Amino acid sequence: MTETLTRTTRTARLERFRALHHAAAPLVLVNCWDVGSALAVARAGAAAVATSSWAVAAARGREDGEHLAVTELLALARATAAATGLPLSIDLERGYAADLDDLRGVARDVVASGAVGVNLEDGTPNGLREATEAAERVAAVVEGAEGALLVNARTDLFLTTPEAEHAGLVDEAVERAHAYASAGAESFFVPGLLDPALVARVVERSALPVNVMVSTREQAQQLAASGARRISLGPVAYLAAMDAVAASAAAWLEPLA
Repeated sequence: MTETLTRTTRTARLERFRALHHAAAPLVLVNCWDVGSALAVARAGAAAVATSSWAVAAARGREDGEHLAVTELLALARATAAATGLPLSIDLERGYAADLDDLRGVARDVVASGAVGVNLEDGTPNGLREATEAAERVAAVVEGAEGALLVNARTDLFLTTPEAEHAGLVDEAVERAHAYASAGAESFFVPGLLDPALVARVVERSALPVNVMVSTREQAQQLAASGARRISLGPVAYLAAMDAVAASAAAWLEPLA
């Protein structure tokens, strides 16, 4: 495949991925953790594939939170993008870079891998970044990628606070959505927010399509009805797969006599 064709293919996948955020039905992402799981998701009829940082780390015996080298993540992206033929979004966590110039470089490397989207968190091990700083990091990824990545800006507001306090965080979440949109993000991720009424409030006021994370089909249906345009499963498929492996192993390990 020539470089021109590679660029053309990547652009086509990016435009397809963008369109999926504005289609009649929400985009459902069954998050994968390696090439095999991505191919299984593709065979099931997925329109796009996306990684889960937690599942990617767990499959390699690591903890979540950038405990993989960025080179490992990029190698996974290259192999997955080449194997599936579908738009691929990778979970870039906090960006694998503290400095904005380094973050731009990571974004360029992600584009070169063949991925067309990234999740970028506003959380840190010590709490949330200020919205202005988090927006600067979104802008750095957009600049480094030269528009060749759909940035799904993730806020950890709801993950880091008790559910009883979520209603009081909607205004701040919406402010962050607008700040991240101004920086070039194209989707707004609110993991931890599962109240349909609160999701509807964020959707109504957000400048971006809203992405939620669910663990059941019932939750997916409820939040789709609330206006969520992108629905992620996070570690759900990985956990189900590991349960299936354990059950199969247990059956085979029963005494044969």
